[in-house]
Amino acid sequence: MYYLIISLFGIIRRKHKEKVVPQKSFALIVAAHNEESVIKEVVNSLYNLDYPKDLYDVFVIADNCTDNTADVAEKAGANVYRRYDKNKRGKGFALEWMFNKIFKMDKKYDAVAIFDADNLVAKDFLNEMNRELLKGYKVVQGYLDSKNPFDTWITACYSASFWTSNRMIQLARNKLGLSNQLGGTGFCVEVEILRELGWGATCLTEDLEFTCKLVLNGYKVGWAHEAVIYDEKPLTLAQSWNQRKRWMQGFADVSSRYFFKLMKRAFTKFDFVAFDCALYSIQPIMNILIGLSTIITVVSYCMSTPQFITNAVNVIKNGNISFTLAGVSVLSVLLILYTPFLFYLDKKLNIKSILSLIILPVFTLTWFPISIQGILNKNDVEWSHTKHTRSMSIDELEKVN
Repeated sequence: MYYLIISLFGIIRRKHKEKVVPQKSFALIVAAHNEESVIKEVVNSLYNLDYPKDLYDVFVIADNCTDNTADVAEKAGANVYRRYDKNKRGKGFALEWMFNKIFKMDKKYDAVAIFDADNLVAKDFLNEMNRELLKGYKVVQGYLDSKNPFDTWITACYSASFWTSNRMIQLARNKLGLSNQLGGTGFCVEVEILRELGWGATCLTEDLEFTCKLVLNGYKVGWAHEAVIYDEKPLTLAQSWNQRKRWMQGFADVSSRYFFKLMKRAFTKFDFVAFDCALYSIQPIMNILIGLSTIITVVSYCMSTPQFITNAVNVIKNGNISFTLAGVSVLSVLLILYTPFLFYLDKKLNIKSILSLIILPVFTLTWFPISIQGILNKNDVEWSHTKHTRSMSIDELEKVN
């Protein structure tokens, strides 16, 4: 109910009509580990952004690579930094290493923007980030879309989940004045905030850790709904399971270190932003509770089905439909239509997206065992790499969309 109420504020969205003069300068950083098959296209999409070329530079971190990622990125025109550190493995460590180099450069940047190697970036991305930074936000998250939304039933469920979250959670939070959540890629951070707070986010979910750190220090993450980033979703259940287990391990780790700090700030400073962030951080526990609730509900309905059918038949025979029953029926229909309606608003509604919503409950139920695994293995910080192979240009992708 909490998130349903919040989601209502994401229904109405006003598009930006006024143009904002490009002012902010950016260091665009792509973290890559053995991504030779996709790195060229993300670099190309970054160099094709509709933003003054003298206001941004592209950097690629070739992190512990054993393939040709660095060479391919250099040929595409990126500034490549090779990093070799077998003890500190993972994106969080790589970013912290790169930030320290950015700080020492002769050329100074207003902000850094973070991307993954499998990303494709819409041409207006930096214009939208520039707009939000000029509003006063220090950190801004962009709209996470899918590069391969209907390759398999897994990618379809991923895509439906992200589309739903973008509108019902991220946009709605922004309109309510809450802090948005960083999504691991497609976000920018002002350099001065990095200097002030330090990065320090080196766990399996560095995005969540840095979000909590920001909120604890009184900052909010902004939202740029029209700054679109496309990433490649895992194709198989096994790949998806490993990725989401890593996310839940990271959530369990971060929540164990930040939940009570956030709740303390929420109640001592009457800070609802901190309260909302604290609730988000305990997602593994919420997933387990929802899973248990679903199982109990299904068993209960199965046991009461004969009685339910008898009552329904009597209602039809006697025409005795109560206002309560009518109200519940109408509400149920509205809830079923709610998500397709939001897809329609974001121009995502088609036969395939509707089918993805039908199978989404099956995908959602897999979060139950994954979350249990994540909590049990929260101290296992070994980074698991998701291999990406879907190479396509931003122009090809936008034509399809």
